[in-house]
Amino acid sequence: MRRIYESDALHRDDEPFTPREKDSSYKIQAMRSVDSTALSRRVLPQGLRHRAVSVTVSTPQEEYAVGEPIPFRVTLRNPLPAPVAIPTRSPLLWAWKVDGFAEAAEIQLHDPPDEEGELVLDRGERKRVTKRWDQLFRVSDSEWEPAEPGEHTISAEINVEDPVGKGLAGETTVRIVPEEEAERTETE
Repeated sequence: MRRIYESDALHRDDEPFTPREKDSSYKIQAMRSVDSTALSRRVLPQGLRHRAVSVTVSTPQEEYAVGEPIPFRVTLRNPLPAPVAIPTRSPLLWAWKVDGFAEAAEIQLHDPPDEEGELVLDRGERKRVTKRWDQLFRVSDSEWEPAEPGEHTISAEINVEDPVGKGLAGETTVRIVPEEEAERTETE
């Protein structure tokens, strides 16, 4: 490889695709950009940041047969023309729950550190996350119980103090029905 560079084989004046020396006379045309997220932290009041961000939870259907996985989508949206930064209680920025149980578990799954985190949504940004609940509740490290037929609430919230009061939570309700009942509603 060294011989190629020493032999001047790469320097040909008649070919346009040969490597060249960097042109030092070229000047950068754009100005340095302003960190709009840092500016947003200083300018936007905390209450406005909370009111600007919306959290929604949606499912493709309202009814599911027993044992059928339930896909759901969590959408975090910032409609403002400026970025929004929301400080969170831990690096775990948001969480989903089923009937009030975090990630459908009756036991604590995460032990987040005491340090704070920050959820940043750029101007007009929409973050979508698709999850799935398999109609099971985790009751111990290795044991799961099936969900009872009936209505269940799937919710999501940003990890702040009182997310419901600050409008940083969303939820949807689904019905789990026995298979016979689900087949009847499909044929009607």
